[in-house]
Amino acid sequence: MSTSPHTLHLNAEALYANLLTGVRRLVTPETVLVGVWSGGAWLAERLNADLGLKTPHGVISSALHRDDFGSRGMVSSKDATHLPFEVDGAHILLIDDVIYTGRTTRAVLNELFDFGRPASVTLAVLVDRGGRQLPFEPALSAARITLPSEERVALGRADDGRFQFHFERV
Repeated sequence: MSTSPHTLHLNAEALYANLLTGVRRLVTPETVLVGVWSGGAWLAERLNADLGLKTPHGVISSALHRDDFGSRGMVSSKDATHLPFEVDGAHILLIDDVIYTGRTTRAVLNELFDFGRPASVTLAVLVDRGGRQLPFEPALSAARITLPSEERVALGRADDGRFQFHFERV
């Protein structure tokens, strides 16, 4: 993949602040955060700390339930799902960095239900880029953008923990 010549500039740290404000309104004492590997997991980790939540956040992978498994193959085990709480009856706030077609969200929900039946699942994302192919709509998005289908935006994390975006042409 080559770097995109895209001129859109997103301040990931400013968007994170917006996400934190919105998530604060969605969280109840029963809420547990689950981050989608990898950008969503980074966001959930930082949100969990910034909100001072008592229950550790979970991490969930879409790898085993993807509908493009044949073309992508199996990803490394470092992104394995880890849910350090009982899923049955939990009120889960699912965190992802970018929502696009909805296919990752579908795969993650399938993975989540392999572990139990939550009482509720609410989706919050840093960036909604539109282009949905499946009927998923986040309850919260810090930004909505439009990108051509041949471009991809992904969250990155620097060594100091600060977030930044990477744009790529696919």
